[in-house]
Amino acid sequence: MKNTAVFLILLTINLIQIKSQDWAIKQLENSPRHQENITVSYGDESISCFLVYPEVSEKAPVIILIHENRGLNDWARSMADQVAAMGYIVIAPDFLTGKAPNGGNTPDFENSDAARSAIYELSPQLITNDLKAVVSYAKKIPASNGEVAVMGFCWGGSQTFRFATNTDEVEAFFVFYGTGPKDPADYKDISAPVYGFYGGNDNRVNSTIDMSKEIMNEYNKTYKPEIYKGAGHGFMRAGQAPDASPENAQARKEALSRLKKLLEEI
Repeated sequence: MKNTAVFLILLTINLIQIKSQDWAIKQLENSPRHQENITVSYGDESISCFLVYPEVSEKAPVIILIHENRGLNDWARSMADQVAAMGYIVIAPDFLTGKAPNGGNTPDFENSDAARSAIYELSPQLITNDLKAVVSYAKKIPASNGEVAVMGFCWGGSQTFRFATNTDEVEAFFVFYGTGPKDPADYKDISAPVYGFYGGNDNRVNSTIDMSKEIMNEYNKTYKPEIYKGAGHGFMRAGQAPDASPENAQARKEALSRLKKLLEEI
């Protein structure tokens, strides 16, 4: 009986997680934009990516979108499509490529908790190498104008800030509720503006902002964080859900407006 009860609880959790992203799937299915799955290869490595093209008449910048700590799920793909709607080519790498059972990707994990566990086993150097390969690929897309920006959410926000210390090939970085590097020396190599988006009720992350601001100022780097009152961690996802709190929904609206304006400056 005990094992049966545990199974039912896990099944219920999985069903809730699946149902919670039904709206993201519908958004993707109703999108008029061209979407495709690609593989970016380099050396002996490769990474699967979700690629979305905007409906525009001219070459466009490319935005690399880094997913949360649950992998390239339906919401991350949905967010990629929404950014493409602003007029940008978007590539969303799946950093769990080949890490699921039997060499699968994010969708092949038993549940999102298993995907999250695998995320934190990734090598920082592999993540950097993957991102550099995707940047190189992005610049060569025929429909691209050669300019690249990077954005990320939660775990992806932290990886965005970290990647800013490892490349000079990117025009701007957009960090959504992610922490900055812990080592002050890492900041000196940042060569492009970093824009932060944070929820007011997310002190775990927000407690790191002042240190990042101080160090960025010392190195004469551009770092512009914005805190959205009353919003929680993950408000870009939570604020899109049908049952979103007013604070998360408003924060998401304001953050999208700010993001759109900043992207236009690339």
